[in-house]
Amino acid sequence: MFYSLSAFVSLFAFWLLLSGFFTPFLIAVGAAGSLCVLLFAHRMDVIDHEGHPIHLGWRALFSYWPWLVKEIVLSAWDVSRRIVDPRLPISPTMTRFKPSQNSELGLVIHANSITLTPGTVAVEVAKGEMLVHSLSAEGAAGLAGSEMDRRIAALETPS
Repeated sequence: MFYSLSAFVSLFAFWLLLSGFFTPFLIAVGAAGSLCVLLFAHRMDVIDHEGHPIHLGWRALFSYWPWLVKEIVLSAWDVSRRIVDPRLPISPTMTRFKPSQNSELGLVIHANSITLTPGTVAVEVAKGEMLVHSLSAEGAAGLAGSEMDRRIAALETPS
């Protein structure tokens, strides 16, 4: 019930944000549309703790996301410098390492965070193993036991 309610609130808030009109009729249509989407999602059995990870909550919003945005900016700067400056090495590297995440959701968050960071792409993800392509050897060396790995493992643990 918690996931259904939070999914409805998220869908309706997103609809209101995109609509921008707040007449009673349009608000009712938005609520009905959100409810229909929620019913379809229930029929498809996709409302669960992995499909709608609301349980990560405020920890993810206020601690992980700002840190990830900072890392994306720093990595984009590094990639840009490597492209412009011919003295900086570009040495494409495939690295296999063992992430410390315990759940599939943690592995997905870790793989997507790696892929969002410029210069790295998660190529293969399995329980207890991840294969990542990196633009440089320095980027590949920092994957195992990284700050990202630690922060996502901390997100997984219930508070």
